[in-house]
Amino acid sequence: MKIVVIGGTGLIGSKVVAKLSEHGHEAVAAAPATGVNSITGEGLAEALAGADVVVDVSNSPSFEPAAVRDFFTTSTTNLIVAEREAGVKHHVALTIVGTNRPQEIGYFAGKAAQEKLIRDSGQHYTLVHATQFFEFLGSIADISTDGTTVRLPGALVQPMAAEDVATAVARAAAGEPRGDVEVAGPEQLGLDELVRRGLAFRGDPRPVVRDDDAHYYGARVAERTLIPVEGAELFTTTLEEWLPANPAPSA
Repeated sequence: MKIVVIGGTGLIGSKVVAKLSEHGHEAVAAAPATGVNSITGEGLAEALAGADVVVDVSNSPSFEPAAVRDFFTTSTTNLIVAEREAGVKHHVALTIVGTNRPQEIGYFAGKAAQEKLIRDSGQHYTLVHATQFFEFLGSIADISTDGTTVRLPGALVQPMAAEDVATAVARAAAGEPRGDVEVAGPEQLGLDELVRRGLAFRGDPRPVVRDDDAHYYGARVAERTLIPVEGAELFTTTLEEWLPANPAPSA
Protein backbone atom coordinates (compact mmCIF):
# COMPACT_ATOMS: atom_id res chain seq x y z
CA MET A 1 0.00 0.00 0.00
CA LYS A 2 0.98 3.62 -0.37
CA ILE A 3 0.90 5.13 3.11
CA VAL A 4 1.58 8.84 3.63
CA VAL A 5 2.91 9.74 7.07
CA ILE A 6 2.19 13.35 8.04
CA GLY A 7 4.94 14.35 10.43
CA GLY A 8 7.03 11.58 8.92
CA THR A 9 10.39 13.15 9.77
CA GLY A 10 9.78 13.43 13.53
CA LEU A 11 10.42 11.15 16.51
CA ILE A 12 7.48 8.82 15.88
CA GLY A 13 6.98 9.51 12.17
CA SER A 14 10.47 8.51 11.12
CA LYS A 15 10.13 5.22 13.00
CA VAL A 16 6.70 4.57 11.44
CA VAL A 17 8.07 5.19 7.94
CA ALA A 18 10.95 2.79 8.58
CA LYS A 19 8.70 0.05 9.95
CA LEU A 20 6.21 0.30 7.08
CA SER A 21 9.00 0.31 4.50
CA GLU A 22 10.54 -2.80 6.07
CA HIS A 23 7.22 -4.58 5.50
CA GLY A 24 7.08 -3.68 1.84
CA HIS A 25 4.76 -0.67 1.89
CA GLU A 26 5.41 2.54 -0.01
CA ALA A 27 5.79 4.80 3.01
CA VAL A 28 6.06 8.52 2.24
CA ALA A 29 7.45 10.91 4.87
CA ALA A 30 5.38 14.09 4.52
CA ALA A 31 6.51 17.17 6.44
CA PRO A 32 7.48 20.78 5.74
CA ALA A 33 11.06 19.54 5.27
CA THR A 34 9.86 17.35 2.39
CA GLY A 35 7.63 20.02 0.85
CA VAL A 36 4.33 19.00 2.46
CA ASN A 37 2.59 21.36 4.89
CA SER A 38 -0.73 20.29 6.37
CA ILE A 39 -1.36 23.77 7.79
CA THR A 40 -1.01 25.71 4.52
CA GLY A 41 -1.98 22.77 2.31
CA GLU A 42 1.25 23.05 0.33
CA GLY A 43 2.10 19.76 -1.38
CA LEU A 44 -0.81 17.79 0.13
CA ALA A 45 -2.58 16.92 -3.11
CA GLU A 46 0.65 15.72 -4.71
CA ALA A 47 1.68 13.66 -1.68
CA LEU A 48 -1.72 12.00 -1.30
CA ALA A 49 -2.14 11.09 -4.96
CA GLY A 50 -2.68 7.33 -5.10
CA ALA A 51 -2.45 6.91 -1.33
CA ASP A 52 -4.41 4.17 0.43
CA VAL A 53 -3.79 5.38 3.99
CA VAL A 54 -2.86 8.66 5.68
CA VAL A 55 -1.13 8.51 9.05
CA ASP A 56 -1.05 11.74 11.07
CA VAL A 57 1.64 11.91 13.75
CA SER A 58 2.26 15.65 13.38
CA ASN A 59 2.46 17.82 16.48
CA SER A 60 1.81 21.43 17.39
CA PRO A 61 4.96 23.52 17.77
CA SER A 62 3.29 25.37 20.66
CA PHE A 63 1.68 24.04 23.86
CA GLU A 64 -0.42 27.20 24.33
CA PRO A 65 -4.03 25.90 24.38
CA ALA A 66 -5.45 28.12 21.63
CA ALA A 67 -2.45 27.50 19.40
CA VAL A 68 -2.68 23.73 19.92
CA ARG A 69 -6.36 23.66 19.04
CA ASP A 70 -5.80 25.83 15.96
CA PHE A 71 -2.95 23.62 14.77
CA PHE A 72 -4.83 20.34 15.07
CA THR A 73 -8.15 21.58 13.70
CA THR A 74 -6.56 23.37 10.73
CA SER A 75 -4.24 20.50 9.86
CA THR A 76 -6.92 17.83 10.25
CA THR A 77 -9.48 19.76 8.21
CA ASN A 78 -6.98 20.16 5.38
CA LEU A 79 -6.06 16.48 5.52
CA ILE A 80 -9.66 15.30 5.42
CA VAL A 81 -10.43 17.47 2.38
CA ALA A 82 -7.31 16.25 0.58
CA GLU A 83 -8.07 12.63 1.48
CA ARG A 84 -11.56 12.81 0.01
CA GLU A 85 -10.22 14.27 -3.20
CA ALA A 86 -7.52 11.58 -3.40
CA GLY A 87 -9.80 8.68 -2.50
CA VAL A 88 -7.85 7.73 0.63
CA LYS A 89 -9.56 4.83 2.40
CA HIS A 90 -8.18 4.99 5.95
CA HIS A 91 -7.13 7.83 8.26
CA VAL A 92 -4.87 6.94 11.20
CA ALA A 93 -4.00 9.50 13.87
CA LEU A 94 -1.84 9.28 16.97
CA THR A 95 -3.48 10.78 20.03
CA ILE A 96 -3.36 10.43 23.83
CA VAL A 97 -4.91 8.25 26.50
CA GLY A 98 -7.16 10.47 28.61
CA THR A 99 -8.52 12.91 26.04
CA ASN A 100 -12.01 11.45 26.47
CA ARG A 101 -12.01 11.81 30.27
CA PRO A 102 -12.77 14.79 32.47
CA GLN A 103 -9.63 16.95 32.69
CA GLU A 104 -8.57 20.53 32.01
CA ILE A 105 -5.32 20.03 30.10
CA GLY A 106 -5.27 22.51 27.23
CA TYR A 107 -3.20 20.26 24.96
CA PHE A 108 -5.65 17.41 25.48
CA ALA A 109 -8.54 19.70 24.48
CA GLY A 110 -6.78 20.37 21.17
CA LYS A 111 -6.33 16.65 20.58
CA ALA A 112 -9.98 16.01 21.48
CA ALA A 113 -11.04 18.56 18.85
CA GLN A 114 -8.87 16.76 16.32
CA GLU A 115 -10.44 13.43 17.23
CA LYS A 116 -13.97 14.81 16.81
CA LEU A 117 -13.17 16.10 13.33
CA ILE A 118 -11.91 12.66 12.34
CA ARG A 119 -14.88 10.79 13.82
CA ASP A 120 -17.33 13.17 12.12
CA SER A 121 -15.52 13.18 8.76
CA GLY A 122 -17.12 10.09 7.25
CA GLN A 123 -13.63 8.66 6.69
CA HIS A 124 -12.79 5.19 7.96
CA TYR A 125 -10.36 5.80 10.81
CA THR A 126 -8.19 4.45 13.59
CA LEU A 127 -7.29 6.69 16.53
CA VAL A 128 -4.30 5.28 18.40
CA HIS A 129 -4.48 6.62 21.97
CA ALA A 130 -1.01 6.21 23.50
CA THR A 131 0.22 6.85 27.02
CA GLN A 132 3.16 9.15 27.82
CA PHE A 133 6.47 8.36 26.12
CA PHE A 134 9.60 7.61 28.14
CA GLU A 135 11.29 10.08 25.79
CA PHE A 136 9.36 12.97 27.40
CA LEU A 137 10.68 12.23 30.89
CA GLY A 138 13.20 15.08 30.76
CA SER A 139 10.79 17.67 29.42
CA ILE A 140 8.18 16.74 32.04
CA ALA A 141 10.82 17.31 34.71
CA ASP A 142 11.86 20.64 33.20
CA ILE A 143 8.36 22.14 33.02
CA SER A 144 7.65 20.90 36.56
CA THR A 145 10.77 22.38 38.17
CA ASP A 146 10.22 25.00 40.87
CA GLY A 147 13.60 26.49 41.75
CA THR A 148 15.73 23.36 42.00
CA THR A 149 12.88 21.02 42.95
CA VAL A 150 10.64 19.04 40.60
CA ARG A 151 7.04 19.02 41.83
CA LEU A 152 4.69 16.49 40.29
CA PRO A 153 1.41 14.84 41.29
CA GLY A 154 1.21 11.14 42.03
CA ALA A 155 -1.31 10.65 39.21
CA LEU A 156 -0.79 7.24 37.64
CA VAL A 157 0.77 6.81 34.20
CA GLN A 158 1.60 3.68 32.21
CA PRO A 159 4.38 5.04 29.99
CA MET A 160 5.82 3.42 26.89
CA ALA A 161 8.78 3.68 24.54
CA ALA A 162 8.50 5.70 21.32
CA GLU A 163 9.63 2.58 19.45
CA ASP A 164 6.56 0.74 20.73
CA VAL A 165 4.29 3.68 19.92
CA ALA A 166 5.59 3.61 16.35
CA THR A 167 4.96 -0.14 16.15
CA ALA A 168 1.34 0.39 17.24
CA VAL A 169 0.82 3.17 14.68
CA ALA A 170 2.43 1.18 11.87
CA ARG A 171 0.26 -1.84 12.64
CA ALA A 172 -2.82 0.36 12.60
CA ALA A 173 -1.83 1.82 9.23
CA ALA A 174 -1.28 -1.61 7.68
CA GLY A 175 -4.52 -3.01 9.07
CA GLU A 176 -8.24 -2.39 8.81
CA PRO A 177 -9.85 0.68 10.43
CA ARG A 178 -10.53 -0.01 14.12
CA GLY A 179 -12.00 3.21 15.52
CA ASP A 180 -10.53 4.11 18.91
CA VAL A 181 -7.78 1.91 20.38
CA GLU A 182 -5.53 2.39 23.39
CA VAL A 183 -1.90 1.32 23.79
CA ALA A 184 0.36 1.51 26.83
CA GLY A 185 3.48 0.25 28.52
CA PRO A 186 3.62 -2.67 30.96
CA GLU A 187 3.74 -0.93 34.34
CA GLN A 188 1.87 1.79 36.22
CA LEU A 189 3.88 4.46 38.01
CA GLY A 190 3.06 7.75 39.66
CA LEU A 191 4.18 10.72 37.57
CA ASP A 192 6.50 11.71 40.40
CA GLU A 193 7.97 8.19 40.60
CA LEU A 194 8.53 7.99 36.85
CA VAL A 195 10.51 11.23 36.81
CA ARG A 196 12.32 10.50 40.09
CA ARG A 197 13.61 7.17 38.78
CA GLY A 198 14.58 8.64 35.45
CA LEU A 199 16.47 11.58 36.90
CA ALA A 200 18.22 9.38 39.46
CA PHE A 201 19.44 7.01 36.76
CA ARG A 202 20.79 9.93 34.75
CA GLY A 203 22.54 11.49 37.74
CA ASP A 204 20.31 14.56 37.73
CA PRO A 205 20.53 16.05 41.25
CA ARG A 206 17.08 17.68 41.27
CA PRO A 207 14.87 16.22 44.02
CA VAL A 208 11.41 15.13 42.92
CA VAL A 209 8.61 15.85 45.39
CA ARG A 210 5.12 14.42 45.17
CA ASP A 211 2.63 17.28 45.27
CA ASP A 212 -0.90 16.34 44.27
CA ASP A 213 -1.75 20.02 43.88
CA ALA A 214 1.02 20.44 41.29
CA HIS A 215 -0.03 20.92 37.69
CA TYR A 216 0.76 18.62 34.77
CA TYR A 217 1.01 20.64 31.54
CA GLY A 218 -0.89 23.50 33.12
CA ALA A 219 -3.70 21.67 34.88
CA ARG A 220 -4.45 19.42 37.82
CA VAL A 221 -4.95 15.81 36.85
CA ALA A 222 -6.86 13.06 38.66
CA GLU A 223 -5.20 9.83 39.78
CA ARG A 224 -6.48 7.63 36.93
CA THR A 225 -6.99 10.06 34.03
CA LEU A 226 -3.76 9.09 32.24
CA ILE A 227 -3.90 5.29 32.43
CA PRO A 228 -5.48 3.05 29.77
CA VAL A 229 -8.81 1.28 29.95
CA GLU A 230 -9.08 -2.46 30.41
CA GLY A 231 -8.40 -4.22 27.11
CA ALA A 232 -5.72 -1.80 25.92
CA GLU A 233 -2.81 -3.32 23.98
CA LEU A 234 0.20 -3.46 26.29
CA PHE A 235 3.80 -3.40 25.09
CA THR A 236 6.63 -4.93 27.09
CA THR A 237 9.44 -2.32 27.26
CA THR A 238 9.95 -1.24 30.88
CA LEU A 239 11.55 1.94 32.19
CA GLU A 240 14.52 -0.09 33.49
CA GLU A 241 15.06 -1.57 30.02
CA TRP A 242 14.67 1.75 28.25
CA LEU A 243 16.89 3.97 30.42
CA PRO A 244 20.31 2.36 29.72
CA ALA A 245 19.73 2.57 25.98
CA ASN A 246 18.61 6.20 26.15
CA PRO A 247 21.05 8.43 28.02
CA ALA A 248 20.13 12.04 28.67
CA PRO A 249 20.48 14.23 25.56
CA SER A 250 23.65 16.29 25.45
CA ALA A 251 23.19 19.89 26.62
